[in-house]
Amino acid sequence: MDINDPKITALRAKVTAAREEFDMAVAFHEAWKPAAYDNDLHVRMSASYASNTFLTVRTALRREVLLALMRLWGNDTRVVSMKSIANTLQDKRVIDAFAADRLARLGLPESYSMMRQDLNQLANDAVTLIKKYDEGGTHDGVLEKLKRLRDERLAHRNKTTITIAGADATDAEVESFYLDMAKLISLLLHLVEATAYDPMETAHVYQHYAKFFWAGVRGERTEGHPNFRAPSAMQNS
Repeated sequence: MDINDPKITALRAKVTAAREEFDMAVAFHEAWKPAAYDNDLHVRMSASYASNTFLTVRTALRREVLLALMRLWGNDTRVVSMKSIANTLQDKRVIDAFAADRLARLGLPESYSMMRQDLNQLANDAVTLIKKYDEGGTHDGVLEKLKRLRDERLAHRNKTTITIAGADATDAEVESFYLDMAKLISLLLHLVEATAYDPMETAHVYQHYAKFFWAGVRGERTEGHPNFRAPSAMQNS
């Protein structure tokens, strides 16, 4: 198989799209975390009128995180589909083509066996992560919960849906899924694009941005808000 084979071209397009989707998930996730877990921020918002919009923004960020993550798991093989990516990576001719192309560019044809072994390990690790969440995998229940959430309450609104206790993925399950997807994207980019990419480095950048943004957010009952009035002034008005 040639490196320009349509099967490999399609794989590369899907991996590029997957990275773009995950980068969006990272941006939304890092903006959401302080809104969810920063106790000082919650105190600054207090029981204010502004807290209503704060909760709306927090909910919107969480929805976008989940939607971006689920776009990695589309069923249509023409779009990002982790299952179709796994199927492609299990074709040994694909790994052979990547190994040959990389060594040709490096000028080290004598290292083919070692290169192929390294790339095959990357492919195996990626496929293992995908199968973890695919049907029959150890964590397929988490993916099913997220798909149901997307289909019935995010992308669409199913009026007949009955909420069942334990039917939604917990924050811990979503976080574990998010971290596994970060690792998966890193593996795929290393294998397909020969790129050493760490999504967590991107996360640190967005954490930095979020820190400065949320530091200025407060409700009108907290000093520093443009509409703040001291309690005595409020009582006498």
